[in-house]
Amino acid sequence: MKSIKKTVFTLNVNNYAPEIREITYPLLKYWAHKIGAEFYEITERKFPEWPVTYEKLQIFELGRQMENDWNIYVDADAAIHPGCPDWTNFLKKDTIAHWNCDMANVRWRYDKYFLRDGRNWGTGNWFTMGSDWCLDMWRPLEVTPEEAISNIFPTHHEMKTGVTSEHLVDDYALSCNIARFGLKAEKIMDVRDRIGLKDMGLMMHLYMCSNETKVVNLKEMLVKWEIPEYVQNYGRE
Repeated sequence: MKSIKKTVFTLNVNNYAPEIREITYPLLKYWAHKIGAEFYEITERKFPEWPVTYEKLQIFELGRQMENDWNIYVDADAAIHPGCPDWTNFLKKDTIAHWNCDMANVRWRYDKYFLRDGRNWGTGNWFTMGSDWCLDMWRPLEVTPEEAISNIFPTHHEMKTGVTSEHLVDDYALSCNIARFGLKAEKIMDVRDRIGLKDMGLMMHLYMCSNETKVVNLKEMLVKWEIPEYVQNYGRE
C-alpha cells in the first residue's frame, strides 16, 4: 500500500523573526514528525513584485513537484500543541480547510467569482491545508499586484494595529481561488468540535501585535501548555 505523502510548509524569507522561530519551530517540527510529514521552509522569493506573504502561493508548484497527497501551510509565528491531531484523517481530499474564516465582503471588493460563489469565504490562512486535488487554492492570481491590493480592505481593528492591505494579499488570493474554483471548504475549528476536542487549545497564532509581544505570549504559552523540554528542543541542530 502506497504511503500518504504530506508536507508541512512555512514561510521564512530574509531570516524572519529568529526570536519567534526559536520558540515555534520545535513545535511545528514535532507535529510534522508526529503526523508523518516533511517540514519545508519556503525561503526564496519567486514573486518579488508581490508582498512577501504572496510567496505562500509557491505551494501550487511545490505540492505538484513533491507529489504530495496533502499540503499543509502554517505561519512561522504560529504554535501547535504536541497533542494536536492529524487533521488529514478527518478531511476528505475534495475539501480544503483553514483554522477559521471571516466574512469576505468585510475585507475584499468582490469580483464575479465571489458573487457567483455566494459563500462569502474570507480565509485567514495562517493555517491552511489541501490535498493534491485542491492545489488550485494556491494558484497565482491572473491580476497585477496593484489590482489585487486595490481590492483589499483591512478591518478597522486591523488598521488600528498597523495591518496593511499588502499584508493581507495571501488571504485575498486564497479567498479568490476558493470562490473561482468552487472549492469545498471547512474550518478546522469545526472539525475540532466534531471530533470531540472543542475545549482543547491546539493552536495559537497572534498577528495584530509586535514581535516582542508575540515572544512574551509564546513563552507564556509554553508554560500554560506544559510543553516538555524535549519538545521545546525538537529538531534543533
